[in-house]
Amino acid sequence: LLSPPPPAEPVSRKELLAIARRIEERCAEFAVDGTVTEIHPGPVVTTFEFRPDAGIKLSRITALADDLALALKADSVRIDRIPGRPTVGIEVPNRERQLISFREIVESETFRRSPDLLTLGLGKTQSGEVFCTSLSKMPHLLIAGATGSGKSVGLNAIITSILYRARPDEVKFILIDPKMLELGLYEGIPHLLVPVVTDMALAANALKWAVREMERRYRLLASCNARHIDGFNRLVERDPAAVEKAIESIPRKGSQKFEAKRLPKVVIVVDELADLMMTTRQDTEEAIARLAQKARAVGIHLVLATQRPSVDILTGTIKANFPARIAYRVFSKIDSRTILDGPGGERLLGAGDMLHRQPASARLIRIHGAYISGDESLRVVAWLKQQAKAEYDRSVLADPQEGAETGADEGGPGGQDPLYEKALRLVVASGQASTSFLQRRMRLGYSRAARIIDELEANGIIGPADGSRPREVLVGTDFLERLDQQSEED
Repeated sequence: LLSPPPPAEPVSRKELLAIARRIEERCAEFAVDGTVTEIHPGPVVTTFEFRPDAGIKLSRITALADDLALALKADSVRIDRIPGRPTVGIEVPNRERQLISFREIVESETFRRSPDLLTLGLGKTQSGEVFCTSLSKMPHLLIAGATGSGKSVGLNAIITSILYRARPDEVKFILIDPKMLELGLYEGIPHLLVPVVTDMALAANALKWAVREMERRYRLLASCNARHIDGFNRLVERDPAAVEKAIESIPRKGSQKFEAKRLPKVVIVVDELADLMMTTRQDTEEAIARLAQKARAVGIHLVLATQRPSVDILTGTIKANFPARIAYRVFSKIDSRTILDGPGGERLLGAGDMLHRQPASARLIRIHGAYISGDESLRVVAWLKQQAKAEYDRSVLADPQEGAETGADEGGPGGQDPLYEKALRLVVASGQASTSFLQRRMRLGYSRAARIIDELEANGIIGPADGSRPREVLVGTDFLERLDQQSEED
């Protein structure tokens, strides 16, 4: 399913030594004397360990980043201290950049030996070592990067990493894609809990559902004295009768159901947080904060990505609950400080070059992201669709506040919705057919609008769903004329 990596061409030792001499010379011109002690070639950048003479401050060396880039004819040079060593790392882009294929990462021992279902194969470090991390340990991830920085490819690599490791009954996804372009290719895979969400009102409903599901799972785990989701799942496998007995003691709230079966982990991916915050800020920020604070133990994880790492999008509440972050190239130091709490993101090279901050660590790890092409993603998706069909849970996108309103008066003669004919006329007259369209125009809840859409499809009025594209209306206005004529005759 994945293409083999292209052959790599190593940088010559002679060329590296020449760059090292030029670094020493340029630093000496600014009275920053020192020696390059070691050279570490990598797939995208080469790190030169520079040991300054006594009495030279680190700030004087880091201030030379632009001057060194000019002297070495490089796009950008990044300078940072190396923890545990008396040297400074000067990272210089290679003349020819090596492509890091996603296949290399998933075939590596690091990825294959990881026991975690939510292992993420991000790419390679600046020294060329495969870098994998665990979403379970993060337990949530915040991603930012400007257009063209490689953020979308990185998001695909994160999703595909989990698809390569977990069955549909082990991990479920909720994919929220306001741009309607990036995540639509995953439509129909068996790991999806709901169709790819492109409507912001439905996205807010999905986050509210996640909060309710988190609370339901906490009650379920508490009844069995389980501290986390893995412990509960092991208990279900070992002694399902005991779990059944414990569940009987749980007081019911509304329509909540409790069953003695394994709980899948849920990963919620938002491709553009800015759109969500601009349309449903209060609901979104509150739900994200609650999930980020408590959802780890019950196996619900968030991956939020944005092109705009501004303070009105990445609020203090959100940042405080997302210690794990990834910054691709951003436009300014201000944007870098917003996502990483420090500079560095503005000096990245783009096209997958990133800085990763792990939880409980101030150190930034530079990673060159693995590249997965669109064709590779489509082949993976096609293979998954052949294995099983998606089974969607429509209650995830329903607004609980509309339950009473939409639950009444839904069944007409023969089970047909009383508003079916009104919806039919609206769809045929406008030439548009989607659940969100009926919600807006007829002020319906998601569940009722979705059922009417299903009825229209079953009766041949509209075509089947086609990813994130609108459904095709199969009849014209002449159908309405015949309908009116038939009503008069009746």
